[in-house]
Amino acid sequence: MKFAAAILFLAIAVCGCVSRSEANAQARAAFISGENEAYRQMAAQQQTGVTIAGPVQNHKVPWVDGLTLAQAIATANYLNANAPKQIIITRNGLQAKLDPDVLLNGTNIPLKPGDAIEIVP
Repeated sequence: MKFAAAILFLAIAVCGCVSRSEANAQARAAFISGENEAYRQMAAQQQTGVTIAGPVQNHKVPWVDGLTLAQAIATANYLNANAPKQIIITRNGLQAKLDPDVLLNGTNIPLKPGDAIEIVP
């Protein structure tokens, strides 16, 4: 019996003993930390998006993974009855000019967060 008590005492000494209030405090801190990280991620997703200049209803399109140019224009709700004459994508200060027929041919053009798109009617 003394041997079992000694082993139990050593196990507690090695593993440490945490009171219920300490365990609750640790759990609460872990929960708050996880909650704060989730809020940071949600805020980052809202801040990053794609801006669209031109005849559209929504000039800011929220970022989603895999967003394409066609999806962004559809989400922005293009308002002009005529097809655009040109589409300009600006990424990191570099511009790429596109013929809108590229989209009509079914070509997927992936976008990145922070891209700026200008639709020239």
